[in-house]
Amino acid sequence: MEFAQQLLNGISLGAIYALIALGYTMVYGVLRFINFAHSDVFMLGAYAGLTLAPRFGGDTFAGGLAVLVGAMAVTATLGVIIEKVAYRPLRGRSTLTVLITAIGVSLLIQNVAQNSKLGFGPNPKAFPAVFPQKTFTWEVVPATTNLVAKTPGTEPTAQITPAKTLSVNTNQVAVLFVSLALLASLHWIVNHTKIGTAMRAVSFNATAAALVGINNDRVISFTFALGSALAGAGGILYAMNYPTIDPLMGTLPGLKAFVAAVLGGIGNLPGAALGGLLIGLMETFVKGSRWSTYSDAIAFAILILILLFRPAGLLGKLRVEKV
Repeated sequence: MEFAQQLLNGISLGAIYALIALGYTMVYGVLRFINFAHSDVFMLGAYAGLTLAPRFGGDTFAGGLAVLVGAMAVTATLGVIIEKVAYRPLRGRSTLTVLITAIGVSLLIQNVAQNSKLGFGPNPKAFPAVFPQKTFTWEVVPATTNLVAKTPGTEPTAQITPAKTLSVNTNQVAVLFVSLALLASLHWIVNHTKIGTAMRAVSFNATAAALVGINNDRVISFTFALGSALAGAGGILYAMNYPTIDPLMGTLPGLKAFVAAVLGGIGNLPGAALGGLLIGLMETFVKGSRWSTYSDAIAFAILILILLFRPAGLLGKLRVEKV
């Protein structure tokens, strides 16, 4: 039963990593650069939830969904602002220039967020309930009592074997359902809408897309909005399960989500989802073993191995760059 419990926990964590990784991979697919400020948008989503949850969440699932949608709207707007202010003026510049700018934007958001006057302050804050809180426990293997004699001829004593249980709380259920709904919505948007077709066209060849009348600026802004909305949802779901937030909370989950995107194949949406699930499962099972102190190190070791032996990732394909 411990395996089943860890499997459930790993899938729940992996779903959150998948949502964050999808933002990385969408931006890379369209613009060919890594938006390192994405992890801070994830953090801002959690703080948006902190503001909205006392007003709407905690009592009903409808209120929890209102908090989630509100936080996604806030982070989507921030994503568009970041793209227009920081990245659009650098369109056509070298990848290194944009990469350094992305790191600068990330540090700017972190430092403003830590400022007590301009942001949220450096101290951690308790995250309130978003959905109604309840835990369901099933006794899968009942407790047993056996009579055992320690030495021959002595009176036997009762030896109790505790029951094996499987516990699921409403936060885990919400994470799974919300993640599946968002992944399905993203799949539909990318593959069955006009803007999704435009996104795929810009990803394939931005110049040709512009020649056939696609507004590349609008597509790129929409991509940032969509990816940032998913990061905001990830921030809410993460804070629900680890209910203490701070301005630097996005750093480690963001890096692990980046590892997940590379593992699945950067630029590949199903690959990002698969990579997030695998990283979440790996981290959970390692933390439940005697190697628990190395769970973070193992995630980054996977990144090194992937870059060495399969740089395109599990589902990605190597692209030939023409000079």
